Amino acid sequence: MDVSLEVSFLGGPAPQRGIGVVAPFDFALDRELWRWVPDDVSLRVTRTPYVPVEVSLDLARLVSEHETLANAVRALSVSEPEVVAYACTSGSFVGGLAGERAMCEAMAQAGDVASLTTSGALLEALEELGVGRIALVTPYTESVTGALEEYLGEAGVAVTGRAFLGLTRHIWKVPYRSVVDMARQAVVGAADALFISCTNLPTYDAIPQLEAELRMPVVSANQVTMWAALRRIGVYSVGSYQALLMATAGPHEEPPPSLPQVPPAPGSAQLAPPPVQPSAAQPEEQQEGWT
Repeated sequence: MDVSLEVSFLGGPAPQRGIGVVAPFDFALDRELWRWVPDDVSLRVTRTPYVPVEVSLDLARLVSEHETLANAVRALSVSEPEVVAYACTSGSFVGGLAGERAMCEAMAQAGDVASLTTSGALLEALEELGVGRIALVTPYTESVTGALEEYLGEAGVAVTGRAFLGLTRHIWKVPYRSVVDMARQAVVGAADALFISCTNLPTYDAIPQLEAELRMPVVSANQVTMWAALRRIGVYSVGSYQALLMATAGPHEEPPPSLPQVPPAPGSAQLAPPPVQPSAAQPEEQQEGWT
């Protein structure tokens, strides 16, 4: 008996639209990025080369040099993405507004494709939500957090409160509960929204919980990056109970009537949270890995 499988009737895989993603060498959250992406869109991800330099604002500048970005975009161009996103917050705010715009231009020229960065996407999202005052959460050192505040100030966004971890490596291992704890400490002023910085910091499942508790929009680095990239190609992000996505949902999508309390991801409580502020005994720039 012939048991061969006839698959010709399937017609092959459905066509996929492509988004190119340039990420720093230590980026570890590819799976989180995919959670905002619908089934008919594929991410084509590449890393910047490893740089053996102490983590600092100088390293953020090195990993976002125009030549580095151009080489990455040229490599991605072979897969014909419709848009390219530089998925790194610190690398895209370290040069201020002018530096962020120059990065987008360098990428666009290298690949002849629409380009954006995480920090540029953040400002776009805040404008979409009508937000001018934010509470700020970062895993960074104080100096890098301060540089982000300067970038936001240059764009006319006021930071009403902040909390940071002082980390320079293993940021992707921070559990949701630590993000939530920092958020509670940061929301101390008259903020319109909360921003959770760093594309290497897990945030997807924490966003609904924080929005329900704080009663304000919560945006994160990975969320705004994917939202803006998908928006460039006319596609809506996937994700329930996230104010940014609900505010820009398509006509076929009805926002949920209320925001439920979402428990932390299973197993996250077993991880010990890092300290919320760096200790005086620990040098700011002593470890390895950032985004």
